[in-house]
Order: sequence, then C-alpha cells, then structure tokens
Amino acid sequence: MSLTDDLLAEIRREFPRFRVVSKEVSFLSRVIDLVLKIITFGHQKDYLTHYYTVLFHTLYTPKGWENSDEIDRVIILRHERVHLRQFRRYTAPGMVFLYLVPFFPLGLAYGRARIEWEAYTETLRATAELRGLAAARSVHLREYILEQFTGGSYGWMWPFERQVSRWYDEALAQIEREVSAQTPEPTTMGKEG
Repeated sequence: MSLTDDLLAEIRREFPRFRVVSKEVSFLSRVIDLVLKIITFGHQKDYLTHYYTVLFHTLYTPKGWENSDEIDRVIILRHERVHLRQFRRYTAPGMVFLYLVPFFPLGLAYGRARIEWEAYTETLRATAELRGLAAARSVHLREYILEQFTGGSYGWMWPFERQVSRWYDEALAQIEREVSAQTPEPTTMGKEG
C-alpha cells in the first residue's frame, strides 16, 4: 500500500462516509465554479482545475489527482482532513455559516480565514514532516499560502498581509519547535584518548 492509500484508509476509519469524487463528473462542482467566477470577478478561475474541496464527507478533486505526486497527495489529504474534522465539530450548517458570514462573504471573511488558518497550518506541518523544514520554509510555499488569504481565489478572505504573515511565521515557528523536539540529541561517548 502507498502512503496515500494508508492515509485514505485512516480517514475512512475516522469518517466512514468519506469518498473522493472528481470535479470533472460533479455537477455541483461546475455550479460552484461558475458562481465563484462571477462573485470574484474572474479571480477564482482555477476552482475546477487546481483546488481541492471538502463538502460534508466528500473530497472533490481536480483532474490529475490520481497521477499527482504521492507526497503532494498526502499533504493535501492532511489539509482536507482538517476540514472534515471541522465539519464534525461545527456541523454542516455551522461550517456554512462560518465560511460565508463572519464578517462578510468577500473581503473580510474572518470565519473562512480561521477555518483555513487551521488547515494551512496542517499543510505546513505535513510539508515539514514529509519534505523537510527547508520545504516548509520555502519562499514559494509562503507566497502561495499568503496569496490564498489575501487574493481573489478565496474571495480576499483576509486581505491584511501583515497579519497573515504574522500567523504564518508563528505557525512555522511552532512546527519548527515540534520538529526539533522530536529530533534526538546527539550522544557523546566520552573523551577520545
């Protein structure tokens, strides 16, 4: 079994109704894509082709999921498992409310930002564990995640770049502490003679 298969089995034990569906065959995904293109003035044009979405107990995947890099799939699944747990914790109506209402659906979506901060923290943690701290610290990953919060793809959910940067730095520092705590200290064998 692969890492992906192992994690999928683990997720299915935690969420027995969990399933993976391609956005290509999902009418709901096509409707969401159209709505997002309209309300973000075309800034969210990659919903069907690049974004993974958890709704209730289903992970909707873009084309190419099955052929993507094994480690990338595990990182994505760990991020999306956070959303599954949030659905369980807040309930479906609670998640919809948090995702769309506080404070506004676009521009100041504090509820959505809080939900995504938790999931993107897991993205950073999984990246550090599976690809190393250097990958988690990469400028490319940082820019990508900051853009998700401040740009149009998520409807400018929290456009305060300094605050998002502060969250990112704090999350990464915590993960670095976790990783260093798990790394065994070198032992000394005594004096060399």
